[in-house]
Amino acid sequence: MRTETQMMDLILSVARQDERIRAVYMNGSRTNTRAPADLFQDYDIVYVVTELGSFLKDESWIDVFGERLIMQEPMKLDQYLGLSSGDTQGVEDYAYLILFNDGNRMDLSLKTAGVMLAEYTGDSLTLPLLDKDGCLPAIPPPDDHSYHIHQPTAGQYFSCCNEFWWCLQNVAKGIWRDELPYVMQMFQSTSHIELDRMVSWWISLQQSEGVATGKMGKYFKRYLPTEYWQQYEQTYSDCRYETIWKSVFVTCDLFSRLARDVADQLGYQYLDADAVNMTRYLKAVRVLPADVTEISGLEVETYER
Repeated sequence: MRTETQMMDLILSVARQDERIRAVYMNGSRTNTRAPADLFQDYDIVYVVTELGSFLKDESWIDVFGERLIMQEPMKLDQYLGLSSGDTQGVEDYAYLILFNDGNRMDLSLKTAGVMLAEYTGDSLTLPLLDKDGCLPAIPPPDDHSYHIHQPTAGQYFSCCNEFWWCLQNVAKGIWRDELPYVMQMFQSTSHIELDRMVSWWISLQQSEGVATGKMGKYFKRYLPTEYWQQYEQTYSDCRYETIWKSVFVTCDLFSRLARDVADQLGYQYLDADAVNMTRYLKAVRVLPADVTEISGLEVETYER
């Protein structure tokens, strides 16, 4: 596997030798001092180019970076799916996502100066590497403040809580119907996403300075207390419905604990009625025989709003 020094030397050497490439910058985890360094970190590289047409017409120029294991070109995927015409005339932004045979990965984007100027200062992890013409705007050293978690507004908090509890009824009916793909996707793509949102808010409120929890919560383990992290682990299940039910109720408990803390710290009101009523509903559906035609018993002891 080529070292970081070898990869960066190659990336910059290609840029220096090609007159079409006028500047180079990098962003992503390799510019983030708070991100753990490991062998799977991507090289997120941008070449600022005079035009893209010649690059796209003959893509053999990419071969200089090494033998490819697999490559993805998002714009071509859009073409294959009928989402674009595939006409590269006038294209100003193009990406190659490349995994090399030696295990290195590079996400290489070609952008015109106009596209670069529109986005360059928007990512605080941007690090300039080469500027032949002085076209890159002046920016401070990279840090991760663009990715810090922001405290939710009252509306965002309410929406998160309501969505979390509402979507669990879909999970419950999917289990009762024995619709495993629906159950797993519904749980992960709705209520669990809202749990992750609440986890991020909770973590940010415990920190004395801004914090980023990483893409898809990949740094949750770093910031959650051991008790909460162990509970969070249990929100993922296998394919057995009994295990899924256990995960659902662990998820409900963890969400409520965190959501109440967030509400207390921000002066918001937690949706206790939704929590109590939906928990009762879930418990009722959990023991519901497969051959019944109605749900009974939900009319009593409903939480008064």
